[in-house]
Amino acid sequence: MLYTYVRKKVPMDDNSIIDLYFDRSEAAITETDAKYGRYCFHIAENILNNFEDSEESVNDTYLAAWRTIPPKRPNRLAVYLGKMTRNISLDRWKRRNAAKRGGGEVPLALDELEECVTGMQSIETDYLQKEFAETVNSLLESLPETERKVFVCRYWYMDSVEEIAKRFDCSESKIASMLHRTRGKMRKMLEKEGIA
Repeated sequence: MLYTYVRKKVPMDDNSIIDLYFDRSEAAITETDAKYGRYCFHIAENILNNFEDSEESVNDTYLAAWRTIPPKRPNRLAVYLGKMTRNISLDRWKRRNAAKRGGGEVPLALDELEECVTGMQSIETDYLQKEFAETVNSLLESLPETERKVFVCRYWYMDSVEEIAKRFDCSESKIASMLHRTRGKMRKMLEKEGIA
């Protein structure tokens, strides 16, 4: 039997992909999808829990990247795309669930965080938003690595407690307890800073 060795295409490095955007080459979207399509879809799917809506959010992310690069030149393309996908997906989720509080992980995660950041939804100034972000980042930097990763999985990627428990090979009750303690630390820190 004759076997043909097929070499897998190695994804482009981020700077080369960004250069394609600056050159206004449509290959930028193709290369972005090849390297970060699954990553962006995972973020969207965790928020929207709907295949078609998630695909639309990822496509909207590519369009947003096309419109913003240039003039922006992201330092970390994965973070840039992930943040856009998350924001686009959350906006789509809010529109879809405007009249009702839908199921899934998003309302649960938002309800959990609400106890720490009550009143934060009405922040009007960039200054307070920046101060809030700095406080949360400071908290995350102070946490042990596992607690930080669990927090990010839950409140950034909107993973379920069950998924996180499997990923970290521990019980759901341990993850829930860890998240509860971290939210308590966050609440105290925000109160100390006068933000919440």
